[in-house]
Parts: sequence; C-alpha cells; structure tokens
Amino acid sequence: MNLFSLKMRASNRNVGHLSGAEKLVNESQLPTYTNALLHRALHHSKGEADEVTIKVEPIQPGDIQHLDALPVTTVEVAHHHEGIEEAKKLLFDLGLKQADEIIEMLGSCSSMRGAILLDVDTMKRIEPNQERGIRATYMDANHDCFQEDLKKKNHFQEALVLATKVAHAPNIIGEICISDDPEYVTGYVAAKEIGYVRITKLKEKGSHCGGRIFLYRQSDSSVSATITYLEKQTAVVHIGDESRLNKAKQGDKWKKVKRDLDFLQKNHLYRSLKEIQSAQDARVKMNDREYVMLASNSYLNLCNHSDIKRYVLQMGEAYGVGSGGSRLTTGTTSLHRLLEEALAEFKETEEALVFNTGYMANIGVISSLFSEGDVIFSDELNHASIIDGCRLSKAKTVVYKHNDMKDLEEKILAHPCENGLIVSDAVFSMDGDIVNLPELMRLANQYGLFSMVDEAHSTGVLGERGRGICEHFHLKQKPDIIMGTLSKALGSEGGFVCGNKLLIEYLKNKARSFIFSTSLSPITIASSLAALRIVMNDYTLLKKLQDNIAYFNKCLQQNKIPAHSYSAIFPIIVGDEQVAMNVSAKLLQRGYFISAIRYPTVAKGSARLRVSLMANHSKEELSEAARLIKKYIGNV
Repeated sequence: MNLFSLKMRASNRNVGHLSGAEKLVNESQLPTYTNALLHRALHHSKGEADEVTIKVEPIQPGDIQHLDALPVTTVEVAHHHEGIEEAKKLLFDLGLKQADEIIEMLGSCSSMRGAILLDVDTMKRIEPNQERGIRATYMDANHDCFQEDLKKKNHFQEALVLATKVAHAPNIIGEICISDDPEYVTGYVAAKEIGYVRITKLKEKGSHCGGRIFLYRQSDSSVSATITYLEKQTAVVHIGDESRLNKAKQGDKWKKVKRDLDFLQKNHLYRSLKEIQSAQDARVKMNDREYVMLASNSYLNLCNHSDIKRYVLQMGEAYGVGSGGSRLTTGTTSLHRLLEEALAEFKETEEALVFNTGYMANIGVISSLFSEGDVIFSDELNHASIIDGCRLSKAKTVVYKHNDMKDLEEKILAHPCENGLIVSDAVFSMDGDIVNLPELMRLANQYGLFSMVDEAHSTGVLGERGRGICEHFHLKQKPDIIMGTLSKALGSEGGFVCGNKLLIEYLKNKARSFIFSTSLSPITIASSLAALRIVMNDYTLLKKLQDNIAYFNKCLQQNKIPAHSYSAIFPIIVGDEQVAMNVSAKLLQRGYFISAIRYPTVAKGSARLRVSLMANHSKEELSEAARLIKKYIGNV
C-alpha cells in the first residue's frame, strides 16, 4: 500500500499563520482528505485564508514508528487563572522550578508557526530559527478504530498525537501548549512521566493567544537529534477506540491530591490548623501556653463579652439551640426579625437581611442580581467571596486596578452595559486600606451602575460611631448594596445585606444561598443582636480600638517599619513566603500570635505578616510586638 504525508498550511497576510494540519493516508484517500483539509483552511475562526498550501509526499511504511498514545487525564477548572496554576504544578512535578518564567514565555509565542525549544537548565531558547520555531511533523493517529469528521478539527485528538510524538523525542522531558484558536480554551501539559494532562481552561474564550514549548534537557545525544526526530521521524499514534479518548488511565485516584499537597509543602504554601484552648480574646491559650492574639478579626473583643454571654444563655433557654429549617420555612424567629431591624437602623437603610456567612451573602447577592450579558467591575484586591459571586453570576467580570478610580472609569467606558455593578471591599482584608467610596459612587451614579461595598472589616471600626465606611466619609447617600459580617467586630457569626425594601424582597426570593440554607441558630442570632446593641449604645470599645490603631502606627514608625493603616489591619510586607513563615514562627515562640499570609490569599512574592488589633490590647503589648517584628524581619 502506497502511503503519503498530506500537509495543509493556511495563512493571512494580516494575521499570519491561521491553520495547519497533516494526515498519513493511502493513495485512494488522498482526494477525500485533500478536500477536507482545504475546507478547514478556508473556514477558520481566526479569519479568511488568502494563501493555502497543500503538500503531498510519499512515505515508506518501514520508516514509520508506531507509538501508544500517552495516558489521558483531565483537570477541570472554573477559570483560566486556576488553569495556569494547575499547569505550574505539573511543571513542578517535572522538576522545573522556573514554572512562572515558562508560562510567561508561552504567552510570547502566539505568532510563531512552530514551537519554542527551551533548554530548561539554562532557560535559553535553542531552536535554530527563533522566528519560525520547531515544528513537529510527519504524524497522525491510526484511523481504524474511530470515525472522523474530516471537515472539523478534532483539537483533542490532534493534540494527543502531537504530544505523544514529542514526548518520545530524545532529550524532551515534556511539553506545554495553549491552542491559538480563539474558540478553544483547553490546553495541556504532557510528558512520559505524567501522561497527557488536559486542563479545561488555560485562556479566556475569544483570546488569540496561544503557543507551545518543547521542554529540552541535554543528555548524551545532541540537540540536532531532537530536531531531526521532531521534524523528520514519521509516527503513527495508536489511540484506540473513541471511548478511550476521554478515559483517564489512573493507577492512583489520589495522585492529583497528593501532588497538590506536595506542591504546597515544597513552596511554603501548606496550611495547618492551630487549636485555641480558650475564648477569643486579646490573650489566648494554645498548646497550654498564653499568647498575645494579634491575628483575630474580633476587633472590639465582643467574642468574650460577659453581657453578651449572659443574654445568649437567656435566649438559649427561650428559643433552643437550633432553627429547624431555612429562613423561608421554620428558621425565622423573633430574634431574627429584631436583628434585621437593628442592622437596618445601624446602617441607616430601609431594611436588612441576614445570611449564614459573609461569603454566602456575597455570592447570593451578586449571583442573583447579575447574569450573563451584564458587566461587573471588581477591584483587583476584592475578597474571594466577591470573586466567586462574580463567577457564579456568569456576568462579564472586568477587574480594575486596586482603588484606582481613573482606571475604573476607563474600564466602564470600554465596557458599556444595560445592567452593571461596581463592587469593592470597604476595608481590604489583607491590606487594611480603605476604598475611595465617594468617587466609586459618583461613577456608579454617572454611568447608571449599581454600587456595592463589602463592610466586613469596616463595621464597628470606621466612623465616629463605628457605623462604617459611609460614616467615615460623612456620606448621606448610601451605596445601593451594603454587605457586612457579624463575625468580625461584632464577634458572632453570619453575614448581612442592607439596602432598600425592593433589594431585600428580591434577595428573599432569588438569592439561593439564603433560600436553601438552614437558618442560623437563635443562639448565634442572639449574640449578634446583643453585640450590635453594645456597639450602637456604647462607644467605649470603639474609642479604645481607634486609640490602639493610632498608637500602633506610631510604634511602627518608631521602629522604621514601612506600614501604616487607618483600619485595624496592618499589613507588614515581607515578600518571600518562607521568610514570612519563619518570622511568624519566631514571633510565636516569643508569645505573639501573628499570621503569615501567603499565596493564594495574596499575590506571589507579596507574603506578609497581618497584624490585626483589638480594643483591649495594651500599649505595652503593641510596642513590644512592633519591636519584635523589626528584630526578626531585620535578621532574615
């Protein structure tokens, strides 16, 4: 049987390379496959081809290398940022510490017809023609076990064929690829060691970015042997029947879990629990030793307030310990109504609605009010619950630079919409800085957008009466949606939303995280109500907290530590994750509990100590904390 290599290349003078494909076929199949590849060349999502090349070459059957396809696994991710992180983990599995650099390089080769050949030990490109790159050719799948739609590109099958051949090339330890097709967002990392690992999202839909990198490590053979194999060796990849294509050949179902945990440990990102053996307070007991607690969000120290505990015991006797159902069935008690009325009064809005957590409030509000076709403008440092709410809504999320109102307005003008939202933290939980709310609201009103602030860390902290961000800026007009938590300054548990009656009635009927959750316990609601009454009627604790904030700023300045805050949160940037962990551990040895915050909570390379103050920290504790922080940061 006479065999032929059939190659198609399509290009456009403005776009450059559009499409390429090849098949290994016998003589009788040539007309059918040629017409099919020509159809693909002329109908591509990147544009119309103005030049198409068809090349036919005879192949000697004896020259063909037969390969079994790499085993396939699929990693499902919700967003391309998660996909990139999964790709980095896989590169790490291959022993490559420069994963960030490799990913960055991948984004620069979209215009190349071929692939980068990268020496992973020197991080130098070694392909002879760096404008063209290396092209793996003379390969195809076996056609005897499945049916093909010849006119459509089978991204998965063709990528699996190429990845299998590349993995068998001398000196190649792996490959990473993102398709340049704007409609195809799946990419992969492949190697003999890990198989062909599909990652469902490695870029945003509509993006023309894409490229591939062959990861090279020198052995006894030369780079010329690698290039010759990739560009000249004929290979048929046996991938079995179609049902096998999507089946993972896993010997260990826990492999991904183990790999992820190993990655976290080796990169100083692993988390573990610390068990506290006392009430949340300015001093806590842990491991049978007392520590100064400088990591808690209980800013007013209401978690352990004697009046609140007495009230909770009384309400527990009256209402019991559980609600027995969701808020719309059996889970609304008189205590729930009283708390919501008090919250509305506190925030000076028409009504309020309590959710089980702040996280559930954010995802419930955003995903019920906004949907596909809408646009959400979100600060780049917003809390994860806001980010997840945006994702669940399926609205287009446009991220603007942190607290940059000029960038926000530019993004609004670039993304006009019928229904949209600007959403921001009031106090940013890892940086402690405060949103420019007056300007945010001006833009929202000017462009007809909803405004929403997350007051988790400003309620009970900012303002002359602790009423939060609006009081801080002396604003008479409120944002359309005010969200907050009961679990920080109020020392209890839960989230809330305040706004007009229309908003609250809508959320009762549409917010899934409200509708389908068992109501918070009457005991929890009672503790929130008692705490809120204290905050509303006695400003003693608020004044102590604000005095401590001013005093700690002075302590940091005296120790020449570059950190300042108007809120109870002080970020002390260290940078390196391991250094932050080491400093935190040394502080713990000296009796000071200060958390090291690392990726993914904050950006890589911006690890920090997060100091959070309480109203009842003493001046001596704060000055000593600043002195020790300076000492241990200075010693690393």
